[in-house]
Amino acid sequence: MAQTMTEKILSSGAGRQVYAGDVVTVGVDLLMVNDITGTLALKVFKELEEAGATVKNPDRVAIVLSHFTPAKDIASANNCAALRRFAKKYRIGKFFEFENGGIEHALLPECGIARPGMIITGADSHTCTYGALNAFSTGIGSTEAAAIMATGQLWLKVPEAIRFDVNGKFQRGVFSKDIILSVIGKLGVDGALYRAMEWSGGTFAGISMDARLTIANMAVEAGAKNGIMQGDKVTEKYVKARTATPFKMHVADEGANYISQMDIDAASLEPMIAHPNSPANVKTVSESSGIGVDYVYIGSCTNGRYEDIEIAAKIMKGKKVKARTIVVPATQNIYRQALDSGILSIFANAGCVIAPPTCGACLGGHMGVVSDGEVCVSSTNRNFVGRMGSPKGKVFLASPATCAATAINGKITDPREFIRQ
Repeated sequence: MAQTMTEKILSSGAGRQVYAGDVVTVGVDLLMVNDITGTLALKVFKELEEAGATVKNPDRVAIVLSHFTPAKDIASANNCAALRRFAKKYRIGKFFEFENGGIEHALLPECGIARPGMIITGADSHTCTYGALNAFSTGIGSTEAAAIMATGQLWLKVPEAIRFDVNGKFQRGVFSKDIILSVIGKLGVDGALYRAMEWSGGTFAGISMDARLTIANMAVEAGAKNGIMQGDKVTEKYVKARTATPFKMHVADEGANYISQMDIDAASLEPMIAHPNSPANVKTVSESSGIGVDYVYIGSCTNGRYEDIEIAAKIMKGKKVKARTIVVPATQNIYRQALDSGILSIFANAGCVIAPPTCGACLGGHMGVVSDGEVCVSSTNRNFVGRMGSPKGKVFLASPATCAATAINGKITDPREFIRQ
């Protein structure tokens, strides 16, 4: 019987053929926790330790200090210290912070740790990001994370799948963020509830892994269990440049069962923007232009990769921002690349503040919290009430290009005003 990509990977993990609706137990190839969820998982794991449990597969656990780091207060510093001790106790080598750190969903692909064919779980909802690498990747709770540490396994129901077939070439000023915003605008925040969003089509041959990771990252904003992209030459080249570890890519069988299909003409898309207070409240940037903006944020696990900040820098070069603007490279490696290439100088000369890799502002934690009544345009993934700070603030979601154009004019601006080719 024909299978989707998701069914194939979960079949491998279960050791038998499985299909949508089946309840299965699968081996987990990688578990990720961060400095918020990891601390919660440790509390549960301590109870399991008292019953004799240990970390079953330390080489399959990754701990990334990313959300409240650099530590914003004593409590967050203590959380990070607890995770350092835990990693040392159980010899967890995949421990990331400071000089080798960054935002987990940019860091793990960059390091070659997330690979095609893997079953990846993370105690963070945007773990779906790794599906861009042709992996089954999904967010879980901290209690589940503790159980996976102890058993190496996860129990779940195989999700039904929706197919998204994207063809055509982006027009000037349109990027992968505009694809996913457009789709979420049509589906709504629960239109793919507990389903796999499976992506394929000719457009992907012409876009980078950085761009693909942006699309997969926001699958959860449509309620999806996971997002996954067909493996191809772009996938293979990206992964082989980062690791010699063998991997297997999966392609959906002809005749695989999808509950629905959405065909997308990439050439017809315009720059898109999600208005407050939902990622599904999507309009074109052109019909939103002119709205005054106080603050622009460029970064996050959605759009803080090198390609993202390079796009923004090309627009800002030689110009000055009118809105307060923070730029956050997603990892230390991206920060170093941007420093060496001169990109950070472009931002600094434009009047931007450049922050170290952190998730802080995205979740309204620190380093860029939105104030009462403030209007923010952000390259992040969520704009719920209070998500980036004050519940009295307003957050719009857009591509780095739209963010950069908006920062220059101090109001929502179509990036095509500055992109001529």
